[in-house]
Amino acid sequence: MNAFDSTQRDELSACARELADAREVRAVVLHGGERLFAAGADIKALAAMGPEEARVWNRALQRTFDEVARLPMPVVAAVTGYALGGGMELALCADYRVAADDAVLGQPEVRLGIMPGSGGTQRLTRLIGPSRAKNLLMTGRRVGADEALRLGLVDEIVPKESEHSVYEVALAYARRLAAGPAVALEAIKEAVDHGGDVGVPAGLALERALFAGVFGTPDAAAGMRSFVEHGPGRARFGAARDDPAPGGSPTS
Repeated sequence: MNAFDSTQRDELSACARELADAREVRAVVLHGGERLFAAGADIKALAAMGPEEARVWNRALQRTFDEVARLPMPVVAAVTGYALGGGMELALCADYRVAADDAVLGQPEVRLGIMPGSGGTQRLTRLIGPSRAKNLLMTGRRVGADEALRLGLVDEIVPKESEHSVYEVALAYARRLAAGPAVALEAIKEAVDHGGDVGVPAGLALERALFAGVFGTPDAAAGMRSFVEHGPGRARFGAARDDPAPGGSPTS
């Protein structure tokens, strides 16, 4: 059921750290398998913990999910079956979520007398708004794919009769993003993710700095040259996100 025990948490953390520094990786797909995404934490292990042990364990899981959310390249979640508790919190770390039409999502922690602790109260609120988030968090109810799409919890649904699997659809979207300008995509992600945590003036300042920074990249030169010479939509991008800009200065 892909339950998050300490071993799975540590393996996911190691994978995220490796991906963060991988120049050749331009997009990431999170996939739990054809049967389900992830059923959440190992409740039997949690039930045996005292407050201090639970705090330490949870802090480590928060750190792991933050590592996934902070990956510089686009992250796409392919959600099949259940994405509950920590499973849904991991899906919330993605930039785009593709779900099967029979997927079920939810934060059922309140029904155990506890609360989400790995981003559920924070990322969910930023994604769908306070009132809708409180409804899901306070009732612990599960939502199907159609309602999840209406709420903005997922971005795309793959019908059961589709010729392509959820993973294939997510991978196709990731490949589309991977063909884009890596540094610009990283900058867009940073502007959206961090700009929303500050006031508009500070967010605009961040956007302005990132906007200026991408102008020194090979992809910017190639993209604008292609537009002038051949029209829109024909540029081919290939620079890695940490490739040096013209003149030898590193890009952000």
